Amino acid sequence: MTGVFAGLKVIDCASFIAAPAAATAMADFGADVIKIEPPGEGDMYRSMLSTLPGMPATDVNFPWEMVSRSKRSLCLDLKSPEGKAVLDRLVQGADVFITNLPLPARRRLGIAWEDLRGLNSRLVYGSFTAYGETGPEAEKSGFDSTAYWARSGLMDLVRADAASPPARSVPGMGDHPSAMAFLAAIVTALYRRERTGVGGLASSSLLANGLWANGFWGQAALHGLSAPPRPRREDGANACTCMYRCADGRWLSMAMLNEERQFPGLLGVLGLTGLLDDPRFADKATRRANAPALIAIFDTAFASRPFPAWRGLLDAAGITFGPIGTLEDIPDDPQMQAAGALVPFAGEAQLTISSPFALDGEEKAPPRRSPALGQHSSEVLREAGYSDADIERLRGLGVLG
Repeated sequence: MTGVFAGLKVIDCASFIAAPAAATAMADFGADVIKIEPPGEGDMYRSMLSTLPGMPATDVNFPWEMVSRSKRSLCLDLKSPEGKAVLDRLVQGADVFITNLPLPARRRLGIAWEDLRGLNSRLVYGSFTAYGETGPEAEKSGFDSTAYWARSGLMDLVRADAASPPARSVPGMGDHPSAMAFLAAIVTALYRRERTGVGGLASSSLLANGLWANGFWGQAALHGLSAPPRPRREDGANACTCMYRCADGRWLSMAMLNEERQFPGLLGVLGLTGLLDDPRFADKATRRANAPALIAIFDTAFASRPFPAWRGLLDAAGITFGPIGTLEDIPDDPQMQAAGALVPFAGEAQLTISSPFALDGEEKAPPRRSPALGQHSSEVLREAGYSDADIERLRGLGVLG
């Protein structure tokens, strides 16, 4: 294994989604990640999310492929004394232990920080929770839809307008960015270990990440302020930072912040230079006061050409905008591939989504397909010093599923 994390042993004893996704990013950079799964159907994320109502009918377990790639699966019954003994031995040789099991479940299984810290003084224990490690709700369960999006105020703020119901999130929409904050906690703990030789508890939560994501308005609230009710798009306060529909039905989002300099150029692109003499739009203040009227004019202009035409014109004029992409755009997006955001599985044409950061001079490991349940159980145990006879005994006891 090569990469900046080559030689690091990571135990992924987590599920749904942020905590194992942090382990995936470590695997991308060469860490040896051992995925602990219970006997039976394994990690619930393996068998559950892609089969929920509203999911596309497919034989491809697409969420599992992304979050569990490049890991080795060890099927282990942690409820049995023998299974717990196996885990303890693995922890003694591990660098990082990652879990997001609810705090009461960790105590029942004997895998809480207090249980494992004495086994390995260099261990970095990565703990991810819904609502934090302390406080009256620390033991409460939660998902990104509840603890990240709903609790933080984001669901309320991103509704289409004040009269619309709160906006629904999509699966993993808060988990995947939370995974990067969790990874930062783990890597910071590893850096401290390099300086002190001692590991420790590194933690993050959906609640903290949701609040951080809503930091703009969250900080306003801390100063006693509130966000104004979101208007309908057509009644927006700024025509230069609005969404527009093109002739082919595609939408674009414009974010022209350097308005005083770029507004004449935008009117030229849209064929609306006559508006330069319109007193309603003479400067930023009048444009704000008459924003709905300007949005209506821009709506008519953008509806006259398809998106590819506008893309070329706006790019040439240096106007900041972005296509409002669809899922169908992603596989063939040349920039996503050129930037390394999309990468192929090792030896395949099938793409997967890479972890969203890079390091100069460090190549990410080519992603390997996600493992079958217990695929590497014998391999991992042999590396931990178990003989073939030991492994067969554990299989006979049902410890390995």
